[in-house]
Amino acid sequence: MNLSARILIMRNIPLLKSLTEEQLLLLAEAAEYRKYPKNKLIYDLGCKVTHVCLIEKGSVKLGMLASCGKTLTKDIVYDGEIFSENVFGSQAISREFAETMMETRVFEIPVDTFRHIVVGNPMFASKVMDIIVARLQNLEERLQNFVFRKAKERIVHFIYRSGLRRGIKIGFNECLIDHGMSHREIAFLTDTSRQTVARIMSELKRENYIHYGSQKGSKILIRDMELLRDYRLAG
Repeated sequence: MNLSARILIMRNIPLLKSLTEEQLLLLAEAAEYRKYPKNKLIYDLGCKVTHVCLIEKGSVKLGMLASCGKTLTKDIVYDGEIFSENVFGSQAISREFAETMMETRVFEIPVDTFRHIVVGNPMFASKVMDIIVARLQNLEERLQNFVFRKAKERIVHFIYRSGLRRGIKIGFNECLIDHGMSHREIAFLTDTSRQTVARIMSELKRENYIHYGSQKGSKILIRDMELLRDYRLAG
């Protein structure tokens, strides 16, 4: 991809709207543009942190391994979002892995370039800090859900939040989510089992809160966001 095409794509990414033309040019010149197939590791646990990654198109799972050997999914990152962004601490070794969930196109920005732009642009720095804080809050919320909510409540909460974050409004109050996740991956994010996710998704479909086709399991249609919200709160 040539430089002009990179700048055009980056200019349309909301996260980068606060950058000056000079900073945008610097970012486009320094970044490596890579295409990854589905289920491909972008980096692994223990790797040296050399780049901050910006997704042009696709989705990436961020995770880690617990001491018991279980894989823990920390977050899912989508189009226009960054990961491996917390590069200002003393830790130069990654404590997570990043794996694509579908074919994904990524700009890999050298750490030094990213730091330079953050230091030189307070508005952009504030956005990056908001991302870091939001990820910490999401992990804290998941911990609270695990302690205080039953499995069905956690899964309903996940679907509702996915609708808010990634849903496409259809009709009056319907919402389509193309999350690209298997039941197993949803189970990791909701701290349940694959069998529990499958059972509860079927229940929600029978109760007409959601709909999904047999061949399109990674897409969920929420019938009514307000009804699902009330159902979640009632739980």
